[in-house]
Amino acid sequence: MAAAADDVPPSPEAIRGRVLMFPLPFQGHLSPMLQLAGALRARAGLVVTVFHAAFDAPDPASRPPEYRFVAVGEGVPSADLLPSGSDGDFVGAVLRINDRLREPFRDRLRQALAESEEDDGGGGGARCLVVDSNLRGMQLVAEELGLPTLVLRTGAAACLVAYLAFPALCDKGLLPPPSHDKSLLDMPLDELPPLRLRDMVFSTTTSHANMTRCLDDLVAGTRSSSGVVFNTFKELEGPDLRKIAGAIGVPVYPIGPLHKISTETSLLAQDRTCLEWLDRQEAASVLYVSFGTLVSIDEAELVETAWGLAGSQVPFLWVVRHDLVRSSSSSSPRHASLLPAGFAEATQGRGMVVPWAPQHEVLGHRAVGGFWTHSGWNSTLESVCEGVPMICRPRFADQMVNMRYVQEVWRVGFELEGGLERGKIEMAVRKLLCGEEGREMRQRAKDLRDKADKCIKDEGSSNSAIEMLLKRILSF
Repeated sequence: MAAAADDVPPSPEAIRGRVLMFPLPFQGHLSPMLQLAGALRARAGLVVTVFHAAFDAPDPASRPPEYRFVAVGEGVPSADLLPSGSDGDFVGAVLRINDRLREPFRDRLRQALAESEEDDGGGGGARCLVVDSNLRGMQLVAEELGLPTLVLRTGAAACLVAYLAFPALCDKGLLPPPSHDKSLLDMPLDELPPLRLRDMVFSTTTSHANMTRCLDDLVAGTRSSSGVVFNTFKELEGPDLRKIAGAIGVPVYPIGPLHKISTETSLLAQDRTCLEWLDRQEAASVLYVSFGTLVSIDEAELVETAWGLAGSQVPFLWVVRHDLVRSSSSSSPRHASLLPAGFAEATQGRGMVVPWAPQHEVLGHRAVGGFWTHSGWNSTLESVCEGVPMICRPRFADQMVNMRYVQEVWRVGFELEGGLERGKIEMAVRKLLCGEEGREMRQRAKDLRDKADKCIKDEGSSNSAIEMLLKRILSF
């Protein structure tokens, strides 16, 4: 983990302007934005204003006092904006956030621009707005007020390449799929290797019209920006980064992995006792299981997962959020009531269940030898950067794209396909932790880890990219 350089505030005379930021109000998008804020502040003396929706707000007490937090849309009911579980309509939620927060943001942005001129002591005022790539409405407001914008892509470069190809696949009549025939869904896309048609079905709960609108807005936002910032690195996604640079016509800044150059931010309370438990385990022996902040499963899937882990005989650390199981009302700190009877006894001393874990530290722990993940980009990148191979269980959005790259391009993991069944889970866990294939994946993952470590050093590609990004910001 990189030193927390953003804990040292710049002196008043070193302040070189203010950067305004607006993250999408979900953990997987908020954390990379605040990590970027910390890096800009530490390296260039930039102060930060963070605009945020009134729900899922970051905790100002956890950030340096030079940060300014501005709530947007306090009067908008959060229930109107939030999806529900992994079966919720996340695309619809993104569109509603853009539609309903756009005018409240206009008022807040005008006020912030005026205050920045008064408060920053001649340091240059507001330089630009860094906006999540899903917030096209907020970007348009900034453009109307004459403020330059940069876009932060919190997903993989490969995912944006897929989004860029979406209209052409629609024009060919492939999207939405004309049928759910397996042979059609498994059709390889020659223009997007290694993706299949099924990997481009980003949501089964969203209308095709809404998906098209959302992706059109996202792509338009990247093309009209002053540059696109990626939480990835050249050595991992070089070919896709080159495709994007040629397609969108604006500068591209691959400065990741962000969690390695700035401090961690989590909206969820972490159970750190799991680190003490890991200290007592053998090296590379533990499977870490976490499905992120949004994915939900049903009770039958939970039961099969539990007995699959128990039957594998492999030590495990399992994150079971209070809202992981759909329709569950459990609020038990250890979530014992969610797990099947007899599970705790069957796994005593070999498994640990927590409501949330300090994931960066868990994946970097010597005892962790594998990660069963939902294949969100933050989790995928963190696993790659710690040399940990993966069992992938993607559900929606970019997760299928990430899984295909893990399995087919980087070859550091594999997909757990079909319905969850305990015998199949046992076999997958043993394959990753105990088999020769898993050992080979682990070695390839360690090679990627070494490249990730190198890219953030003085002569590394990401370090050079962030220096170019800072020059761009200071030029506004």
